[in-house]
Amino acid sequence: MEASWLSVLPFLVVIPIAIYTKQVLPGLVVGLVVGSYIVSPTIIGGIQTMLYYVVQALIDENNIKIVVFLYAFSGLVGMIKMCGGIKGFVETAAERITTKKQALILTYVSTIGTFSAPTFRFVTIAPIMKALLKKVPMSTKELGFVIETTATPVIVLIPVATAFVGYMVSVIQISIKNVGSNADPYSLFIQSIPFNFFAIVTILLGIYLSFFHRSHTDAPTQMDDDPEDEADWHECHPAVSKDLPNKPWNLIIPIILVISLTLFLTWWDGSIQGYTFFEAFINANVLQAMVVALIITVFISIALFLIQRFKLGDLIASFVEGGNDLMSVIVLLSVVWGLSSVTDDLGFSQFVTSHTDWIPESFIVPLLFIFGSAISYFIGSAWGTWGMLMPLGISLTAVTDVSVPIIIGAVFASGSFGAFASPLSDDTNTIAKILDLKVMDYARFKLKPALIAAGITTVLYTGVSFLF
Repeated sequence: MEASWLSVLPFLVVIPIAIYTKQVLPGLVVGLVVGSYIVSPTIIGGIQTMLYYVVQALIDENNIKIVVFLYAFSGLVGMIKMCGGIKGFVETAAERITTKKQALILTYVSTIGTFSAPTFRFVTIAPIMKALLKKVPMSTKELGFVIETTATPVIVLIPVATAFVGYMVSVIQISIKNVGSNADPYSLFIQSIPFNFFAIVTILLGIYLSFFHRSHTDAPTQMDDDPEDEADWHECHPAVSKDLPNKPWNLIIPIILVISLTLFLTWWDGSIQGYTFFEAFINANVLQAMVVALIITVFISIALFLIQRFKLGDLIASFVEGGNDLMSVIVLLSVVWGLSSVTDDLGFSQFVTSHTDWIPESFIVPLLFIFGSAISYFIGSAWGTWGMLMPLGISLTAVTDVSVPIIIGAVFASGSFGAFASPLSDDTNTIAKILDLKVMDYARFKLKPALIAAGITTVLYTGVSFLF
């Protein structure tokens, strides 16, 4: 189909609806419906076309692998919770940590084993810090900020064994496919990591606040004098409930397994193709390695839990319950795939590339970051922002000399801003709930440092745009 302004219409519908409803999915669905009716402008034809695009997206081999990875990963976390892995880790660490410095060091070091998802980080670290709140000379809001800097900003920079990496590679894949490129999406993701400036700057701000900044709260945080308050952290999240067993190795072993197997199978896939050690990691089918490593880990973990006499029925139920927690994300991803396909058929990439030559190339990346950050703040979703903006960003690279990894890094950075700063984001609401903070008060507290980080990020993108 010849490119026209109609190819942009679905995205023009998506963004205002998402901002107005503060929900990503309704906007994406309406955008998909609008695009489908532009392709087939009949009452039945539009719905049939919408179904066609979604089904075609879901039967794609790589897309199915991503769905399996997301569901299985969340299911594994569900079993770990039920078997007391998270509760055991928190309980064991809380017994050994007695000072602010120890607690903060643990917060950063524990990232090595709990980087799979932001919520995973929060339920393993926040309860420990909450239990020590009387001894930590830091306000609760500052504590929440420091913990959050070790969650999404860190996770978006990690290329293996996270709940994010499959989705991030997927939005790159569908976007480069739309512009007719055969580039490897995982390699582009790896190359984009150093250019996610917002995540990097935010981590540095967190380190500064943790170890070099004098808190406004000079005395330990004041709480109720009731000694029972020290046990309240057990009720801050179901994953650390008092009713669960105390088995830290049920967290540590599966995490070590999935990371080790992912790295080994990635090397193995590349090595059997004849590549040297380092080349193997670059040329391997990483998605395949991640999925296989995860499935093996799930089987071994089930065996480990059965040896401990957990009931098979309970393990299956917790796996399914955990997997179902990500069904909303899988639905979101399916609609993103469908929307990208329909806008591609409408000639979105060609239209964008033929009508953006008036923008100075040195301003494309910083403007894209600012635009994406505004969207992500108002909708509170990094994943939704990535799904909406990545096709636009990649399309811009097709007609300009702007580096593809830099554009990808800027899109991921803009979504990271919303996940970190927005009062609507899951990160903000989860950490506020665990630490007993008022969501809006906590979000306002975070906004200033987040805007400082965003300002620094904008300057950095402007600088690299002149260099590359």
